[in-house]
Amino acid sequence: MSVALHAARSSTLRRPALPRIALMLAHGRERAALARLDDAALRDIGLDRAGAEAEAARPFWEVSPHR
Repeated sequence: MSVALHAARSSTLRRPALPRIALMLAHGRERAALARLDDAALRDIGLDRAGAEAEAARPFWEVSPHR
């Protein structure tokens, strides 16, 4: 295997971790912000308090499959 091919494969294997970690941290921030919304704001986005609290209680590393 050439050095260039080996370097390309190595960097490709490491690259997906950073976006995944960034996404996890963003989920944590979004869930914390969701927990701070009042009932009127939650209604505006189609959620109730129970749904918002359930989502906010999820750990940051649980990333929704649609994202």
